[in-house]
Amino acid sequence: MSTKVFTIANQKGGVGKTTTAINLCAGLAAKKVKTLLIDLDPQANATSGVGQPKKEGTSLYAALHNEKAVLDLVQETRYTNLFIIPAEVDLAAIEVELSQKQDYLIQIRECIKPLVESGDFDVIIMDCPPALGLLSMNSLAAADYLLITLQCEYLAMEGLGQILQVVDQLKEAEVNTNLEVGGVIMTMFDARTKLSQQVVDEVKYHFKDQIFKTIIPRAVRLSEAPSFGKPILAYDPKGRGSKAYRDLTKETIKRFELKKKV
Repeated sequence: MSTKVFTIANQKGGVGKTTTAINLCAGLAAKKVKTLLIDLDPQANATSGVGQPKKEGTSLYAALHNEKAVLDLVQETRYTNLFIIPAEVDLAAIEVELSQKQDYLIQIRECIKPLVESGDFDVIIMDCPPALGLLSMNSLAAADYLLITLQCEYLAMEGLGQILQVVDQLKEAEVNTNLEVGGVIMTMFDARTKLSQQVVDEVKYHFKDQIFKTIIPRAVRLSEAPSFGKPILAYDPKGRGSKAYRDLTKETIKRFELKKKV
């Protein structure tokens, strides 16, 4: 089975993107799917969210500048089958530097090619900054599938059409003809409000084939877990946040036919 590359992106912040990256990766790893998380956000929230220290010279920046081999940047985490290339603040500079390169949209794709071709991982998941800048665009150019996290609020829906348009543009420009929208993950669902259900219903109406059945609830424990450097499966294994991400993991494995290596 070839390595499948996902990017989790949304130009809007605070929609559960990094929370989903952390917990989906942890869920897949727990199911013995060998998973690599690449943190592309200079804020490095995914890095700290799995309890990994931030150290200078350890991000993808070093490989993009040919200072280190990308395979040497992979770190083990405290969780079996979960590996990471962490982020650090130097990634903030890469936006300007990428724009000065000729093939500025495919720099990350070329950079991570050894990771994909190595066959060491079943899945690679990239967590993007909350903006459609060059880091996010590069991740889309490098991915097989885009996973969109969408908060259950109307304002969060405004950018959905924009990111789907970017996908179409990248395909039409032949930057990444293989890119597919892997699905929309509804997050921060509040069962106490009619609004959350109305937003879910509207997204289902327009994107019924793409929306995941699993809906991630708004939960205090989910918000707390990253500050303790733990995925929700480790921080609150019996809570509803853990149940939701276990369900999302099962759905992801089935939807993309992910299988552990033998």
